[in-house]
Amino acid sequence: MRKNNLYQPFEIELKELENYQARPASNSFFELIYIADGTGVQYINHNRFNYRKGNLFLLTPEDIHSFDVGTVTRFFFIRFNRYYIENKSSRDHESVQRIEYILQNASHRPGCILKNQADKPLIASLIESIIIEHTNQQLYYSKIIEQIVKTIITVVARNIALKLPKNVQENTGEPVLAILHYIQEHIFEPKLLRSQHLSAHFGISVTYLGRYFKKQSGETLQQYISNYKLRLIETRLLHSDMRINEIASELNFTDESHLNRAFKKYKGLSPSAFKRQFG
Repeated sequence: MRKNNLYQPFEIELKELENYQARPASNSFFELIYIADGTGVQYINHNRFNYRKGNLFLLTPEDIHSFDVGTVTRFFFIRFNRYYIENKSSRDHESVQRIEYILQNASHRPGCILKNQADKPLIASLIESIIIEHTNQQLYYSKIIEQIVKTIITVVARNIALKLPKNVQENTGEPVLAILHYIQEHIFEPKLLRSQHLSAHFGISVTYLGRYFKKQSGETLQQYISNYKLRLIETRLLHSDMRINEIASELNFTDESHLNRAFKKYKGLSPSAFKRQFG
């Protein structure tokens, strides 16, 4: 599939649109989209989400998305690439690696990225400051905008980190972060998630891999994979029109009844009852 590329570390854009023209390609960069005003529907990776003023969306490389504009919407875009994240001194390597991992882990999740309520007015203020600086273009405006963008990315990373496995903290080792990223990236490919394959891919013995992963994440490999699939099922039920048998096929369950049993154990409700109650 053709990719949209970004030929500078980051760029910003403010657009007021009555219709959103979807691009027939995925991005090679990250993209933050802030709703300055307006309402409508976001579509991303088979999911949908009703958007409104104050929502902030993060698109990672490989995401396919579009918007169905309900009322005239002011979109504010911040696009940045890996080089922008990595453009720090070598002593910040671990911090940079964690931020990139956290941003990548927004994949498969629709909706507003802001889970911490206190960050919503903060982001609104930061976005407004960028718009003012860009409009007035006073001395050092470009440097000020660059610093604000870095702050926004850090706030976004904090909000995504709130959804990471319970034991993954700032000092968690890089190998387990790489394993988590790999699992999420290949969640639809069960052969690549077998212990033997993960062991070979990361150069760790099967026995040590299991002990290490549980110590670092608080879950066994299979628990983490199963729980991540169940979270994706929940997302599909709430934000897509996919049938339960289609979700079962996508996530490689034996059949629909297998998915039903696993989900009911996880949420206490069958998938259809969950969708009726919360969808």
